[in-house]
Amino acid sequence: MKVEAIAYEAAGRKFEGHLVHDETAAGPRPLLLVAPNWAGVTPRAIEIGRELAAQGYVTFVADMHGLDRRPTGQENPMAFLAPLIADPEATRARVNAAFDAMTSAAVSRGIGNPKFRAAIGYCFGGSNVLDLARSGADVAAVVSMHGNLKTGLEAKSGDVKAAVLVVHGADDPIAPKSDRDALEAEMRGAGARWTILAFGGVFHSFTDPAANRPPSSQFSSHACRYGYGLAHAFIADAFAGKV
Repeated sequence: MKVEAIAYEAAGRKFEGHLVHDETAAGPRPLLLVAPNWAGVTPRAIEIGRELAAQGYVTFVADMHGLDRRPTGQENPMAFLAPLIADPEATRARVNAAFDAMTSAAVSRGIGNPKFRAAIGYCFGGSNVLDLARSGADVAAVVSMHGNLKTGLEAKSGDVKAAVLVVHGADDPIAPKSDRDALEAEMRGAGARWTILAFGGVFHSFTDPAANRPPSSQFSSHACRYGYGLAHAFIADAFAGKV
């Protein structure tokens, strides 16, 4: 897999995402934006980009913090998340900038098909891809994996063009059932095409093999396996106009 650092800007700030693609693959491939957890563009986030690119996508690991404000992983996550949560417009501008940077970089290299674009996000990144959909972006599908579901700026009728999939732990204390219920109501009100799958007895961060802090976050092999299986099938159906 080839990994390229791609510089882009949003609201006058500098960001750097990573484009990941299989150099041996022929022809343009579908594009998949990867929104990482609160820690941002880390070696693990890039590795996830590689794993997803192996499924036939060109992936782009989004930078939601900017080059001048990158977590080391040791901080209080809310020190980085609170300003973005409080300013949903800024958050949406950043994820849309990453989406556009992915498209431009992949198309200019002849490796990406802009007719087939999707996004997947993890934890905070789950809220980022939901915000991409809420913003009305021309994206076929968004998938939230154990994502944060709340928003201070709900989608209105007709806003959401994407098919929306939320894969979640039913016992996730960070985004509990009340948040899922609120998202369901929001998606209904927006007239969106949406699906929520909740795994019983599963917590936050269930796709992360390093997560082991129950009852807050814990890896779940079956939720991870089934969740990814559904995610890939859902994206494929969205590309085919079946969702």
